[in-house]
Amino acid sequence: MDLLNQIFIAPFVDMVAAPDFLLQVLWEGLVSGVLYALIALGFVLIYRSSRIFNFAQGIMVVFAALTLVGLHSFGIPAWISVVLTLGVMFVLAVSIERIVLRPLVGQPDIILFMATIGITLFLIGLGEIIFGGENKQMISAELGIPTGDTVLEPWGGLLILQHLDITVVGVAVVLVGALLAFLNYTQMGRAIRALGDDHQAALSVGISLQTIWVLVWFIAGIIALVTGIAWGARAGVSFALEVIAYKALPVLMLGGLESITGAIIGGLMIGLSEKLFEIYWGQPILGGNTETWFAFVLALIVLLFRPQGLFGERIIERV
Repeated sequence: MDLLNQIFIAPFVDMVAAPDFLLQVLWEGLVSGVLYALIALGFVLIYRSSRIFNFAQGIMVVFAALTLVGLHSFGIPAWISVVLTLGVMFVLAVSIERIVLRPLVGQPDIILFMATIGITLFLIGLGEIIFGGENKQMISAELGIPTGDTVLEPWGGLLILQHLDITVVGVAVVLVGALLAFLNYTQMGRAIRALGDDHQAALSVGISLQTIWVLVWFIAGIIALVTGIAWGARAGVSFALEVIAYKALPVLMLGGLESITGAIIGGLMIGLSEKLFEIYWGQPILGGNTETWFAFVLALIVLLFRPQGLFGERIIERV
C-alpha cells in the first residue's frame, strides 16, 4: 500500500505542495530536452537525405568542441576559432562524402551504417592524437557566454535560472528557426526535402546527391558545434560528451527517424519526462540515477505500440 502511495499519490502531492520546485525541475528538463533535440536534428537531416543512420553524430559533437578549444589554445581568438572550426567541419563533410559515401552509393544500408561506425572510430583516434584525451574547459567567457543566474520567487518560493541555460535555449530556438526557414524557403533546402521524400524522383530532376550529402553533413557539423559548446560549457569538454550525445537515440525512437518535428518534440518530451521521473519517482522509490535509462525505456514502450515513432511515417509494403 505504501508503494502504491509513493507511485500514484505522493509525487503529485509534492508537486502541488512546492510548485516553485516543480518549475525548477521543468526548467532543467526543458534545457536538457532542447540539447537532446539539437543532436537528434543532426541524425534526422542525414537520415532523410541519404537513409544513413549516422552513428558518428555523437563524436562529431565532441570533435567540434575539441577543435574549438584546441584552436583557441594555440592563441587564436575565440570567434575566429569558431569560424575556423566551421571550416574544419566543412572539410570533414566534404571528406566523408568523397572518401566514404561516394564509393558506397547503392550498397545495402547496413554497409553505410558500418561506415559511420568507422568514421566514429577514426574521429576518436584523430581527436586523441591532436588534442589528447584529458578533460578541457570550454572557452565560455571568451565567447561571451553569460554566467551567473537570475532568481525568481514564484508563489513565494525560489526559482533559479542560470544565464548559461537561458542562452542555450535562446540559441537553440534561433538555430531551429533558421534551419526550418532554410529547409522551407531556399532552393537547397527544398532539394534536401525532395531527396528525403523520394530519392529517385529527386535524382531524376537533376538534384545532385553528392552536393546534398556534403550540405547535410555540414549542417550536422554546425549543429554538433553548437551542441558541443553548450554541453561543454555545462560539463567540460571530453570524450564523455559522446555518451551524452547518444541520449538523442531515444529521442529518435520516440519522434521518428524522418521527422524534424518529431526530433524537436521528442527531445522536449524526453528531457522533461526524465527529469520529472528522476525527482518525483526515481529518487524516492529507486534511489535515483534513473536518468541513465528512463528515456530508453520510455522510447521502447512507445515503439511497442507505434514502431515508426510518434511522428514517423507508417511504411506499407505491397506483396
